[in-house]
Amino acid sequence: MPQVEQLTGNALVVREYMAYLRVEKGMRPASCEAYRRDLEQFAEHVEGRDGLLVTAVQADVSGFMQGLRGHAVESRSIARKLSCLRGFYRWLLMDKRIGHDPTVNIETPASWKILPKSLAEGEVAEMLERTAVAARAADADGLALRDHAILEMLYAGGLRVGEICALQVEDLHLDQARAQVRGKGDKERIVPLGERAVAALERYLAMGRPGLVRGGAVQRKLFLSVRGHALTRQWVWEMVRGVAKMGGVKASPHTLRHSCATHMVEHGADLRSVQTLLGHADIATTQVYTHVALGHLKAVHRLHHPRGRRREAAVQDAG
Repeated sequence: MPQVEQLTGNALVVREYMAYLRVEKGMRPASCEAYRRDLEQFAEHVEGRDGLLVTAVQADVSGFMQGLRGHAVESRSIARKLSCLRGFYRWLLMDKRIGHDPTVNIETPASWKILPKSLAEGEVAEMLERTAVAARAADADGLALRDHAILEMLYAGGLRVGEICALQVEDLHLDQARAQVRGKGDKERIVPLGERAVAALERYLAMGRPGLVRGGAVQRKLFLSVRGHALTRQWVWEMVRGVAKMGGVKASPHTLRHSCATHMVEHGADLRSVQTLLGHADIATTQVYTHVALGHLKAVHRLHHPRGRRREAAVQDAG
């Protein structure tokens, strides 16, 4: 009898949703576990009034958000939990288990839209040049060629660190200057690569990677360790941090991803194109870069509009 009770109510619907995320959405185990914890936390909140997840109302969600704020939970964490609840209730609606989504009118914490940290273009260029010098050296080994190729791909394609580690040799189509990337939920997308990234990858494949394959083993991962194994996320993170530190800056693979998007927007790219490049499922995620575009627009206005401050100053100087 206790086992039957365990499979009823909130516990049952959470388990069913986890199965949906794993099987139909292809979500990774770590992500599923994070969603499960968030849902169980909200379930505890609802159960405080003897309620169920399927009967929750807007007041339950807003009360849950307020409780998190009251316990000094960071806004980003609150936003992540709200995102989890929105996905959960969309699934319930789709499955016709509920008639109304209690998260519809709940506002996302404002700080969710704060632009992630990015490097200046000069700082990224310095990082890439540092590894390029090592890769161009007469005595450059496979590791130097590999590290430079990784940095070029992180910045050129805005790849996530997990996507870099998952890349296989056959995912590259260098003759077409693109790569096929598997992102979150195993969703695939095509990422264009610039000339420098293509050149770095061609050099690594021709002169670096063959020396990293060990014992004649068939290893299809693109980037290999000194022992011929696939690289881990932590290793890539440490490599990027080390290269950045030599230039006196702090950076991670995610910093290069954000830098890629930021610099594209600053140079006039539209948000839909950036969304496609980064593999964001929702344009709302990409909209954190909106105020970058606004800042660029303001700078252009000041420089080119007849009443712009910089233009007026230039005219006065000429007079």
